[in-house]
Amino acid sequence: MTGVAGLRAGDVRVGTSGWSYDHWRGHLYPPGTASGRRLDVYAAEFDTVELNTSFYHWPRVDAFRAWRDRLPPGFLVSVKAPRGLSHAGTHLDPARWTERLADGLAGLGEAAGPLLIQLPPDAERDDEHLARLLAAVPEGHHAAVELRHPSWVDDGVFAVLEAFDASYCVVSGAGMPCVLRATADVVYVRFHGPDPEVLYVGGYSDADLDWWADRIREWQGLGAAVLCHFNNDGEGHAVHDARRLRARLGLRG
Repeated sequence: MTGVAGLRAGDVRVGTSGWSYDHWRGHLYPPGTASGRRLDVYAAEFDTVELNTSFYHWPRVDAFRAWRDRLPPGFLVSVKAPRGLSHAGTHLDPARWTERLADGLAGLGEAAGPLLIQLPPDAERDDEHLARLLAAVPEGHHAAVELRHPSWVDDGVFAVLEAFDASYCVVSGAGMPCVLRATADVVYVRFHGPDPEVLYVGGYSDADLDWWADRIREWQGLGAAVLCHFNNDGEGHAVHDARRLRARLGLRG
């Protein structure tokens, strides 16, 4: 087993960041699908998702429980940490969030995947602050950290992540370093789009997805579980790219 409930060594999950977008009509949702049924449609095809609304407003425990009750067994929800934690800067104590995080993740029960902590792009390397953030993660829960500023690409930073058994978030996206580094037994990958200048737009080419499928197989061969989420939601690209990557990896829908 890995540090995430329901994941075993060599497991691969591929999904998207978020599941409810009006512009996914015809790409994921059949005609006439009510907005309240979008999660059901999504979970019938995919087995992992990133909850990203939690970044802007941390949901009530009842909301987490309601999502849990609608999900099939084995489904994983990675939860994006609130910006009050990840973007508050070094002057606030991250530990003040621990109890609220624990309550929300407990509401998801066995569907709780990693807590995704995304630091802002202008946040430069600060190992002590990173350690404080990771120490605030509730006991028994796995963290993945997206470090967008290039100053974080350093063996010392990777050592901090390894000490907390936290995943370095491997990213594909404009202006962000793409470093194929595994710091835990779960490799966490986010696809923000192939455009070299603009985030969240465009679809990945066949060659791009072939290359990433090879990297994922390499991590599998090392005994890691791999979680992948596409964030290029425009025009339904995230849905189509997730499907295409799943097909390359032989994952069933």
